[in-house]
Amino acid sequence: MTDQVVDTGGVRVSAHASGENQFLGRTRELKELRADIERAGLDTLSGRKAPRARVLLIAGRPGCGRTALAEELARQVADRYADGVLRTRLSEPDGTPVPVGRAARALLTALDRPIPPGAAEDDLTAALREALAERRVLLLLDDAAEAEQVDALLPDSPECLAVAVSDGPLTGISDVRPCTLGGLDTKSAVELLSRYAGSVRITVDPRAAEGLVEVCQGQPAALMLAGGWLAARPKAAVADLAKQLRAEGEEGAPLGRVFRLAYASLPTPAARILRLLTLAPGGIVDPHTASALAGSSVDGARTTLDDLTALGLLHSVDSPLPQYEIPGCLHPYLRTLTETQDRPAELQLARARMLERTVRLLQSCRAITETDSPETRHKLLAMPQALRFPSPRAAADWLAIRRPALLASVRAAVADGELDTLARRLMSQLVRALVVHVGTQAAADDLYAVHSLVLDVAERQNLPREMAAALLNLGDVDARTGRGQEALARYRAALDAARQANDPYAAGRAMESVGGAHLDLRDYDRAADWFGRALAQRLARGERVDAARLYGRIAEAHTYAGRYGEALRNWRAAVAGHRKNGDVAGQARALSELARVQEYAGRPEESLRTCQEAVEWARRAEDPRLQGALYLRLADTLDHLGDSAAAQLHRGAARRILGEEPEEADVDPAEPQQDSFEPEHGPNACEIRSTSAED
Repeated sequence: MTDQVVDTGGVRVSAHASGENQFLGRTRELKELRADIERAGLDTLSGRKAPRARVLLIAGRPGCGRTALAEELARQVADRYADGVLRTRLSEPDGTPVPVGRAARALLTALDRPIPPGAAEDDLTAALREALAERRVLLLLDDAAEAEQVDALLPDSPECLAVAVSDGPLTGISDVRPCTLGGLDTKSAVELLSRYAGSVRITVDPRAAEGLVEVCQGQPAALMLAGGWLAARPKAAVADLAKQLRAEGEEGAPLGRVFRLAYASLPTPAARILRLLTLAPGGIVDPHTASALAGSSVDGARTTLDDLTALGLLHSVDSPLPQYEIPGCLHPYLRTLTETQDRPAELQLARARMLERTVRLLQSCRAITETDSPETRHKLLAMPQALRFPSPRAAADWLAIRRPALLASVRAAVADGELDTLARRLMSQLVRALVVHVGTQAAADDLYAVHSLVLDVAERQNLPREMAAALLNLGDVDARTGRGQEALARYRAALDAARQANDPYAAGRAMESVGGAHLDLRDYDRAADWFGRALAQRLARGERVDAARLYGRIAEAHTYAGRYGEALRNWRAAVAGHRKNGDVAGQARALSELARVQEYAGRPEESLRTCQEAVEWARRAEDPRLQGALYLRLADTLDHLGDSAAAQLHRGAARRILGEEPEEADVDPAEPQQDSFEPEHGPNACEIRSTSAED
């Protein structure tokens, strides 16, 4: 079977193409599962329409081939589901259940549905059900740890099918169809063994092969390890391997006995790398991760990973970059070995090396986009060749492919709690790389998750400045996604943290943000009050650029409240401030807003003169977009004054400047066009500017 797979951060959407089918056995189980799809459910038998998707359960111990059976079933029935197959794993490699919200978010991403950053779990699952309501999809939920995970993700459409893979029964889900797996039949098991060990030894001694299958109890994972062990030893007989496994007795599962034999035969460096791979977040390993964990070269680490894959101890991931994963069934054995054979200090050092390598890769990923700077070029050249990217596109591709592992690295680093300094650096570099390559808007959901983790570390370490930064960033995203009350609470908490840190920049930023939140909530009096507090601080610190902007924000609040006299006074102060600062474009915009308020206040002649002055300053600022919008405002004002001929001339001028129809060009010039998640505070997400030396 050949898959064309698009990785979507833990979820894969695949379209099956024709190709050789490598699946073996399970004929009876497949027949029963297909029959269960056709069989009427309990709701149908009782005369009620099925309220949601049919659920099939494939249950069995890890290593029995349960995921392979689910994939083969999906391949066979995929043509019935016109909208494709969605896949997600509901457990981490170490068995930790994946939060339902994260799984739902990944599925929505796979469906190209917009996700409000920071949305609650219930909102995400509701959005997923809505997205699947009119679709016909097959949902494959691998490694389900509990019934609640599956139940929350089930589509409401009876046209969909959910196939869950789990250790045992999923009690609590009605009308679930279980299929419990044991070992493979002897014929299929022998063929699987021959694929790994080679057909010659199996053909010359079929009885020994059947005996080895019996020792392995037909378990596919154990057979693959046995085949890999034999492949690495061309002179070893199948009977000798079966004899060695029998000599260990019946204690423990067959997989454990074969694994111990395979592990014992590894060279010491390879065995150490294999153990340390359990530290890799998300269970996905690349040569850089293995190299950092083991303290070896990248090329040497890749050779070892390929050797371990040939032995069946790792699986190669279908990816444009070399990536590998530890089979879930081997993870408990490797974790036990790590706990017994590696000292805690060694493991801590390996984690630190892995995070440091990730930080440097993210720095390189971002720096490749800034090669116009001589300083940046020098830093890039100082990096080892293995850490450099050949082009910005290569860096962006790496970031997209490694995104799930990078986010898992951040979560693991924060959960560890002992490497918080590295964790903060990692989060900062990840935020910067995402903003550069993905954009603040497109990466908003990931950024929200990272900022939340920054907040966790800051609270744990009692770092008020970092706490203020995280709260401000989270508040910005809440504000931009319509959660005004939540944003207000974040901004107030940020103000408290900034005052605790004695950071006037963060405090001023927080006060302005509190005012903005009140403005969004239409509490104009409080908005003007908080903008005024922020203005007083900026004036006291001599920050004239920020002060000029805040005069405009105060005027904006008064305009909304209908207090045009106060609004005019503050807009004039804003104009004066921009003039002193030499900000020609800012002066033109402030004059434009002053003209607007004059028109609201019933002073059309004054508005006309102010607007003409604003046009002149926009021309000096060489801002054609603002200039065209101001011509349109002039035209509207002239219409109000009854001079339709002059109004038409100004509309024609706007059309010539903007090169588009007036209807398309009628934009509001009052505020500069900004990125959706970076209001007036620049792109320094995750961290805020330090206080100056004189503070």
